[in-house]
Amino acid sequence: MLTQALLVDDSRSVLNFLKRHIEAEGLVEATTFLDPVEALTCARGRVFDLVLVDYEMPHMDGISFIRVFRTLPGCADIPIAMITSRQTDDLKMEALQAGATDFLPKAPQSVEMTVRLRNLIQLGAAVRKLNDRAAHLASEVAAATRKLGEREEEIILRLALAVEYRDNDTGEHTLRVAHYSRIIAEQLGLPARLCRDIYLAAPLHDVGKVAIPDNILLKPGRLTDEEMAVIRTHAAIGERILADSGCELIQLGAQIAAGHHERWDGAGYPSGLKPNRFRSPRAWSRSPTSSTP
Repeated sequence: MLTQALLVDDSRSVLNFLKRHIEAEGLVEATTFLDPVEALTCARGRVFDLVLVDYEMPHMDGISFIRVFRTLPGCADIPIAMITSRQTDDLKMEALQAGATDFLPKAPQSVEMTVRLRNLIQLGAAVRKLNDRAAHLASEVAAATRKLGEREEEIILRLALAVEYRDNDTGEHTLRVAHYSRIIAEQLGLPARLCRDIYLAAPLHDVGKVAIPDNILLKPGRLTDEEMAVIRTHAAIGERILADSGCELIQLGAQIAAGHHERWDGAGYPSGLKPNRFRSPRAWSRSPTSSTP
């Protein structure tokens, strides 16, 4: 792929010379502009690897051009050389502070220009390769992060499935609570990401039932007070099962397991929390219309 160069100079003869010079070895494709404003407009929608800009131009001088160019997305590291016959220290300092990488003398057939230009082309190609590599790595990290998130979600679903195998009534109840939880979270105005996380973690709310004896959990008739006391321990047990996880979704599941039988009037269990004592909307995932213990 050819190195893409942006050439900006109000002199057509200088532009033509620069274009021939920079494209001579077949490694660069140059785009030229007489107007710096038009050049900036082009740069907003196109990626360049190297910029050569004149200092003295109408409408906008080279230093002002560089300042604006550096603010464009993806243009912070692109090599920029300012072409000028003025080589004062003050001018160089101002250009460097604006973001110039180097300076080119405005002298045709200059050996110095040839050498500096070759170095700039190599630098532009190197920066592009580095940026391409960084973009590739960012893409790989994003893909790995998505895969990790999918695995976390799978773990949660499989934990919830384990509870379903113990309690025939839990399957639809688990899905219903997940949907109700998301609806309530959205109505509370919680961030979209948190609403999604609550939906994913809510199926873990009854995971503590794995510790409840079958003769109580599966009893077809009405529970005695003693049996109800046992089954009510599943909230605290669920929290202990899920506590101290390195996975944020499972941490959220621990909060939900602990708080899913609390009620806004303080009549819930295990802690009898009242509204001003709830840790956050995360702690209340259970719909008040749900009817299972």
